[in-house]
Amino acid sequence: MTQNNGHPQPAQPAQAAGQASDRADSQAGSQAANNQAANNQAGNRAQAPNGPKSSPLYGILTALGILIFAFLPMILSTLVGRSTPYWLDVVNTVGLYTILALSLNVILGHAGMFHMGHAAFFAIGAYSTAILNLTYGWSIMATMPVATLAAGFVALILAWPIIHLRGDYLLIVTIGIVEIVRIALTNNIFGLTGGSNGLVGIARPSLFGFRITSPKHFFYFIWTVVGLTILLFHWLENSRFGRARKFIKEDTVAAENMGVNTSRYKLMAFVVGAAWAGLAGTIFASRMRTISPETFVFSESVLLFTIVILGGKGSQKGVLLGSFLVIGLPEFFRGFEDKRLLVFGAALVVMMIFRPQGLLPSKQAHYKLPPGWADRLAQLPKPETNGPNGKRPPNGGAPPVAKPQNAPPEENGA
Repeated sequence: MTQNNGHPQPAQPAQAAGQASDRADSQAGSQAANNQAANNQAGNRAQAPNGPKSSPLYGILTALGILIFAFLPMILSTLVGRSTPYWLDVVNTVGLYTILALSLNVILGHAGMFHMGHAAFFAIGAYSTAILNLTYGWSIMATMPVATLAAGFVALILAWPIIHLRGDYLLIVTIGIVEIVRIALTNNIFGLTGGSNGLVGIARPSLFGFRITSPKHFFYFIWTVVGLTILLFHWLENSRFGRARKFIKEDTVAAENMGVNTSRYKLMAFVVGAAWAGLAGTIFASRMRTISPETFVFSESVLLFTIVILGGKGSQKGVLLGSFLVIGLPEFFRGFEDKRLLVFGAALVVMMIFRPQGLLPSKQAHYKLPPGWADRLAQLPKPETNGPNGKRPPNGGAPPVAKPQNAPPEENGA
């Protein structure tokens, strides 16, 4: 609209069309800029890493190791001939202790709880399988989930009142747990455990109609369970549950102050580790076909504790290496039976002195900021200081506290 002699007159059609076009272009430009900014933010969020990435070489070596391990029975038959069943039994024992050590690693390595009663839950799983198979006629594979849940339930009942304990106090209590379980099994509790003679004649496991009987069959069965255990615990380690456990392990007080329910996560870790030890007990009972209380003594817990500490707390690769060194390596020196334990003990002492973190300790994750985040952090406002020369004044800038008029004189700087 224009004015002429104080009277408004309509604008020319071409001028009105030009103004409308300018407004439309301006709105379109603003909308495009907003869309571009939103896309940039979404792209930055998509580029935020979730954790450390493995190198391609590590993946290739892992795949090569799995391939070689799959053909290990054939390789052993070529190298040692008639002794193949014996060495396969050794490898199977290493695999069984690997499952047990990985389950203990959830409690000791990730949650930082000193636990030396793991053999108790190993025994509960084995006896649950044996009782259900011999007394009620269950198949071994059907008893596996029941034995796992039974070990986890007993762990929940026993750990609930003691989970607040720390360090040596928890260690002593867990030693008592393994002794209580062993004595209960020896006393033939409820007339089901067979007393000191144990239980004999446990069936072999069958999977899809195929019966697992020979050391070669157990090799593939046990090490398949080892692989599934590694995948499961790796997923747990990178979950919210795993991050909370790491936080608790590093600093329990800081985790509590940040709102983490430390007792709850410790109890969850204890139950998960104990339940998986019960699953290992099922495999052990079906492989040996005979179990007794003398099998699940305190020294078994010490052996598992040694595997985790020697390999590296919180490291799955360290647990694998520790199992081979503690369980498999002594078999190569069986001819020096009177000296091998001495050498093994001396090696552990040297290891604890020069490399207390273990052979393959867990590595802390390192994260990189995605493009553009460093500039955003640099643009954040810095805290202001009230004192001269950029120094914070005493008392954080708070006004001094008024001193009462009749206050006594200060003595010795008090």
